[in-house]
Amino acid sequence: MALGVAAFVALRREPPPPVARPVSSASVAPVAPVAPPAGSASTASEELEPTTPEAQRARLLSVLTREQGLDDAGRRQLDELFARSPELGQGNPAISVHPISRAECQRARAAARFVPGDASCGHPHMVRLRAGGRPAEVCVDQYEFPGVPCELPVVHVRASEAVTLCKVIGKRLCDSHEWEGACSGELAPPEVAYDFARNRGDSNFFHNNRRVRVWAYGPTKDHARCATGSFITGKCPGGGYAVCGSNTYPAGAFAGCVSPIGVYDQHGNVAEHMSLPLEPGQLGGKGQTEMKGSWFAFGRTEAHADDCNYRAPDWHPSTLDAPTSHKNYHLGFRCCADAPLRASSER
Repeated sequence: MALGVAAFVALRREPPPPVARPVSSASVAPVAPVAPPAGSASTASEELEPTTPEAQRARLLSVLTREQGLDDAGRRQLDELFARSPELGQGNPAISVHPISRAECQRARAAARFVPGDASCGHPHMVRLRAGGRPAEVCVDQYEFPGVPCELPVVHVRASEAVTLCKVIGKRLCDSHEWEGACSGELAPPEVAYDFARNRGDSNFFHNNRRVRVWAYGPTKDHARCATGSFITGKCPGGGYAVCGSNTYPAGAFAGCVSPIGVYDQHGNVAEHMSLPLEPGQLGGKGQTEMKGSWFAFGRTEAHADDCNYRAPDWHPSTLDAPTSHKNYHLGFRCCADAPLRASSER
């Protein structure tokens, strides 16, 4: 989600709680305890919340190296990216308040059922999309980037930077219909998902009028299932790093906020950069910018529809590679990966 400054001013704002203290993990994932799949391990130093942007980025690179197989070349590439964009990271550590800690997220996951990743995707924490009731040849991250359970989402990221971040770990930015298929459980063919004969505004209008309204977790909206209970920093009139806290939750903390194929946090936490193809040649993450989903204060400030198949107006549109593509404090992304099927992976 992204709105202009005037629209933000009109939204209801909530002040931060009087004590910035995590809520109990029992309120995060109220489901029957079962044996969970193995989660991500964290070192003691990584559990401590960094207090500077530099320490935050160093920790993030460590997590990507361990969890996503970031190699030396990729690390150098990301070092250069961070040097060019000092706000890129997991939110301004001086003002961001996270409703629960990573440790509480891990405890919540240890007491609930979470969908494991699909090894046939070739990357950790990814699952296959489904088309026509069968596995498709594309996988999607279960968690917002960095794609690791109980990690805070990356924000203040331009679409062009999201493309690079996906690429250095062997993935790509998802197309809009892939995000929608991950949310609803069924991937629509491109010729059904897009009307390339119309301009963007008309295409979105007709798409939204005929869309099926469904949320990742079911047919009825229920913000309480997802990471929507945080707040907007009191002095935040727009998207500025200095005044807008990224008051996000660790990814995947809510067991009930999951799609039929096992994708988490498509409602709440952060809105997500996606690629909207405007012509057939732009399929595969080569289109224009679109923002999907909703964000961490949506339980208090519902700014627009956030069902799986809603296509937002062209807020801050640009090509994906535009050096000035939009970024803000509650906007992140997730990646997809093309993954040919093997006979053993069909299920």
